[in-house]
Amino acid sequence: MDMFTCYFDMDTGCVEVWLTDGRILSIDCTKVEQVEADNMYQRAELDYLIYNDPEAYAELILNGDPKAYLKAVTEYTPLD
Repeated sequence: MDMFTCYFDMDTGCVEVWLTDGRILSIDCTKVEQVEADNMYQRAELDYLIYNDPEAYAELILNGDPKAYLKAVTEYTPLD
């Protein structure tokens, strides 16, 4: 699946993905957060991607493992 362009539509709360073959996908960000994010830190990470890098967000949701990604980036590691 090759993305042509991608953006966050604040009116719908969805990341709109335009594919090179002419198809358009709409990712409901609220639903994704409800299913994938377990805490406020994981929701904040998803929000960061939505606003700052919607292409990476779409790639993560469509082709990645959101649970594993969120666990890795929000895991607490105490300093020694």
